[in-house]
Amino acid sequence: MKLIKNSAGRFVPDQINGKKQIPFKGVDKHKPTGYKAKPAIKTCIDYPSDGNKIVKSLKDALTKAGLKDGMTISTHHHLRNGDVLTNYLFDTIKQMGVKNIRWFPSASFPCHQHLIKYLEDGTIHHIEGSMNGPLGRFTTEGNMKGVGVLRSHGGRYQSVQDGEVHIDIAVIAAPTADPFGNSNGVTGKSASGLIGFALADSEYADNVIVVTDNLVPFPCVPWQIQGNNVDYVVQIDSLGDSSKIVSGTTEITKSPDRLLIAEYVAQFIDEAGIMKDGFSFQAGSGGTNLAFVLFLKERMKAKGVKARFVRGGSTKYLVQLLEEGLTDYILDGQTFDLEGVRSMRENPNHVNTSPFTSYNFHGKGNFASIVDTAVLGATEVDVNFNANVVSHSDGYLLHGIGGWQNCLYSKCTILAIPSFRDRIPVILDDVTTLCGPGELVDVIITERGIAINPKRKDLLAKLKKSSLPIKPIKEIRDEVNDICGGAPQKPKVNKNKVVAVVKWIDGTLLDSVFQVEK
Repeated sequence: MKLIKNSAGRFVPDQINGKKQIPFKGVDKHKPTGYKAKPAIKTCIDYPSDGNKIVKSLKDALTKAGLKDGMTISTHHHLRNGDVLTNYLFDTIKQMGVKNIRWFPSASFPCHQHLIKYLEDGTIHHIEGSMNGPLGRFTTEGNMKGVGVLRSHGGRYQSVQDGEVHIDIAVIAAPTADPFGNSNGVTGKSASGLIGFALADSEYADNVIVVTDNLVPFPCVPWQIQGNNVDYVVQIDSLGDSSKIVSGTTEITKSPDRLLIAEYVAQFIDEAGIMKDGFSFQAGSGGTNLAFVLFLKERMKAKGVKARFVRGGSTKYLVQLLEEGLTDYILDGQTFDLEGVRSMRENPNHVNTSPFTSYNFHGKGNFASIVDTAVLGATEVDVNFNANVVSHSDGYLLHGIGGWQNCLYSKCTILAIPSFRDRIPVILDDVTTLCGPGELVDVIITERGIAINPKRKDLLAKLKKSSLPIKPIKEIRDEVNDICGGAPQKPKVNKNKVVAVVKWIDGTLLDSVFQVEK
């Protein structure tokens, strides 16, 4: 593996896991060539004429799908930290004696700590998907056999569509399905909302296995996965606990400082002229970003403003906007609480979307650039407005990218972050891991001040007479460093061992994550 410097000044490998890579060339600088990937043609001759694709067990389905060493197996994460199926899947793969699997999840969660033993014994070779919690720590310490690959939700769809990742077997957790394979996530005891992150898997994988704990007679309506793309259906007792789709990142903050940040965000959006009839916004996950919705809601009501649409991850706070007539639509990418599940099931204006429509950069446009403002979080930012969402200053992978990178293309991207966490400054000279180029970040809002990217002269002009504490970003950095006793120490890493890479939304390599030395 040879390290080369990309246009962001970051050193990235020329190949990962035996495949040549393209280094990041700059925002909007890489244009792909070629054609979309194509799944093999299949024929109705090979499937039951009565439409019944049920097989008796997951092991039987994997056997019929031709599971063997070195394959790529995909899963999705709509059940979030309540997912039971993925652990059961790899227990089964282990029992079958299959090794060197490339696991391609749309994300992982702490519940998947169970899989560390399969990374250690070679059942799983490496993970290509956001790694949250224990799996991230395991990877950062250099324990994974291959190199991890971190992509955004849109980047994941892009990688499958472009043929960068070929899925051999997709295993789709479906809270409701029929024997033909039509599936949804809004009904059944494990209902978790939509299952759009499995769309690419169902369209491009060689073999698709739908696993459900709520089998209904044909037709399953509505269907979010089409049975025409499904090879086998398996019924099990439980997919998991849907109540655990709620997590610390999907509950409103109670911190006075972070509530102040949320209030600043709402005031900024109002005074910048973004909040007006027909506008749109997206609130990322995280307690501060969810809190801003409540403050914005009061301003919308006071001024009689109605949004055309809001983008989810949906929560009860977005549902309230819809049900109180403050927005025409929720365009939902994933569901973060059970009120969101209920709303999607009952309200036709709560629309399920997928990474193809919302985030795929290699399409004929997507929803991300249509959104007027996106309010997101970050683990770190730097004085050039670059941002990090996957690691902290200690260098450990602890979070996923999600749709964060894709949302940077909104017309006004706001990062709402505390100025320090656990006495560690969040505004640095250089971010530990680069996930988002600073030219796409417009505003950084902290409890100690608001920094507007100097390139946004229009925003600087509109907020010139505002009562908001608008300051140069270096001034906020210096103030926080004084409070915390200086900038955080850089982590000690092994520059000869890349443990993971961060992909940009166009499939190029944006940054490397190096092994942290214990």
